[in-house]
Amino acid sequence: MSDAKPIIPPTAAVRLDSDALVANWRALDRLSGKAKAGAAVKANAYGLGARAVVKKLVAASCTDFFVANWQEAQEIEDLTADKASVSVLNGVRALDMPFALQSAAKPVINSLDQLARWKTSGRACDIMINSGMNRLGIDLADLHEDLFAGMNIDIAMSHLASADADGPQNSDQLKCYRAALGKVPARRTSLANSAGIALGSDYHFDVTRPGLSLYGGIQRPELADLIKQVAIPQAEVIQVRSLRAGDKLGYNAQYVADRPHDIAILAMGYADGYLRGFSSSGAFLHKGQRLPVLGRVSMDLIAIDLAAAPDVAEGTWVDCEYDLGIASAQSGLSQYELITGLGRRLARQWL
Repeated sequence: MSDAKPIIPPTAAVRLDSDALVANWRALDRLSGKAKAGAAVKANAYGLGARAVVKKLVAASCTDFFVANWQEAQEIEDLTADKASVSVLNGVRALDMPFALQSAAKPVINSLDQLARWKTSGRACDIMINSGMNRLGIDLADLHEDLFAGMNIDIAMSHLASADADGPQNSDQLKCYRAALGKVPARRTSLANSAGIALGSDYHFDVTRPGLSLYGGIQRPELADLIKQVAIPQAEVIQVRSLRAGDKLGYNAQYVADRPHDIAILAMGYADGYLRGFSSSGAFLHKGQRLPVLGRVSMDLIAIDLAAAPDVAEGTWVDCEYDLGIASAQSGLSQYELITGLGRRLARQWL
């Protein structure tokens, strides 16, 4: 008699499109001109699964990956060994040194303290320049010729704060970054994130660092025809019920039926990242029909209107309307929050 536990099928999932992911990276690589596009895979590849994403992008010839911390670098080190470089954007703390010194990943040095900590290691690193975002990075005023003597610096980088909008900060940061490059003896240069790639060749340098747009995000109109949706949340109908005119639905009766109609209850909610901002504004899709969310999104449950899809029954799966631009407008959340906030209960299913 087998002691194996039976497999429990999920009641909600995220369908992930491998072809769309790779197509997005290739489109961003082409748009980067003479620069080579890398890939930001921090935050578990924006919530979609870092190991799966890195495998697919390494196979597509991506050779530069960017993570936030050393735990994230460790998670993918076997996938990138001898194939790609990994940069740790948050730099290196004293507590990171034992692992960092034996890791193939590079710290992105963000401060003079980090610089002093790493300088005598003899190992490669990247340098972050603060060009005006005032988050991480070494200030232009602190750069001088002798600061990096003897160091093995791969990429001198900075980060654009407002590349998703047209305004003077972009050109101001570009000017500051160019001024800093003369003081940092690096082999390669990098400034543009996803939106920055769309700003044009002046911002491309040697390496671009797309993140959100790899996963379906569109921050500028220039990207609209290039980027494909990668993640589509799905949920199973666990009950169909009929409302009468005047029936109240969900917490605080935010929906009151104005006619008799059927609704479906889905096994997904704000614990899965489908947040309350979608209450009475989001929608699901079935066979081309749009099924609006009714009332308040609960922790584990959502109600949708079945007026346009009377064939939906218990056990039917429906797709969430989760194009990141559309979902952002529905919920008031940023595209970044939407993609990284997809919950752990949602099974990741790559196609």
